[in-house]
Amino acid sequence: LVRMKFLQLLSRKPGKLEMLFQIPFFQKQFPYMCLATSTCLYSKKKKANSYEQVDQEKYKNLVYSVTSYKTSAQTPETIFEEDNLLYGPPGKHRPPVKAETKTPKNWVPLINPNKRIPLLNSDSNPPMKISLQKTKMPSVTRILQQTLSPQQAFALERWKQKMTLELGKDGFAEYTKNLFLQGELFHAALESIFLPEEMATKEQREDDVISGYLSSVQHVLEDISEVRALESAVQHETLQYLGLVDCVAKYRGQLCVIDWKTSEKPKPFLKNTFDNPLQVAAYIGAINHDANYDFQVSCGLIVVAYKSGSPAHSHFMDPNLCSQYWNKWLLRLEEYMDKN
Repeated sequence: LVRMKFLQLLSRKPGKLEMLFQIPFFQKQFPYMCLATSTCLYSKKKKANSYEQVDQEKYKNLVYSVTSYKTSAQTPETIFEEDNLLYGPPGKHRPPVKAETKTPKNWVPLINPNKRIPLLNSDSNPPMKISLQKTKMPSVTRILQQTLSPQQAFALERWKQKMTLELGKDGFAEYTKNLFLQGELFHAALESIFLPEEMATKEQREDDVISGYLSSVQHVLEDISEVRALESAVQHETLQYLGLVDCVAKYRGQLCVIDWKTSEKPKPFLKNTFDNPLQVAAYIGAINHDANYDFQVSCGLIVVAYKSGSPAHSHFMDPNLCSQYWNKWLLRLEEYMDKN
């Protein structure tokens, strides 16, 4: 490396390199290295700068005007013209149309303005438990099942097919049967907790199958008081539908329709409960328009219990949220009536 630098320095001074090549000793020691280096150095020609041929004085003013102009000379119009030239005219693009908020044709308020509430509520009375009678009125569950959206129906069918492939036809039937039985036992156990001892039946007992569900809802039960109704039938006398409400009680001081649900998957958000909020809103409206009940409800609560015993998710629905789902329920009810 030192020798190479030494040769480069010599090459910069005319005549020095030629004198060096005349020394015999140098030729003997570095014959090939010297020839290669000198050839490389003398073969490189300086590139001609094309700008040197330009009349700089002639274009001096133009260069100065471009380099000294601080802001862009382009305007929105010139940009559009340039884009049109490069890419063609812009395609016609319509902004997305927002989903139109539908309103029910036969709108009925959630709260019944004609219902008279007695001044003295008999909170000490046992919870109401009206048996469900078979009538021509459709149930809330039936209405929701027959008015599923195409997306909901597709998801439900895909889940059924997946489970049938995994468990077989008989296995899937047994699976759904067990789920239904667990739900019944869970509701019966909750009923035995809320009912006085003399009203609880022998069948309403804790079972090992549902012990996880009961452990799951323990923290929710601590906030429930003044139970008004349990597994009681309700019907909307104006809109002509009926249902069976799980529970009506106070949750943290607010009178609510409470819907108990069991699930194998966590449902931490209200949107995870699918049509359950519509079901709760439908029950609230039915209670408020049912002469059998001397009270009105404006709030809802969905409690999702887990078999593993992990803490249940409770989703509180305030009056504003209940009103929103009430309007959605009325639309589903109208859709059902139109189909039938």
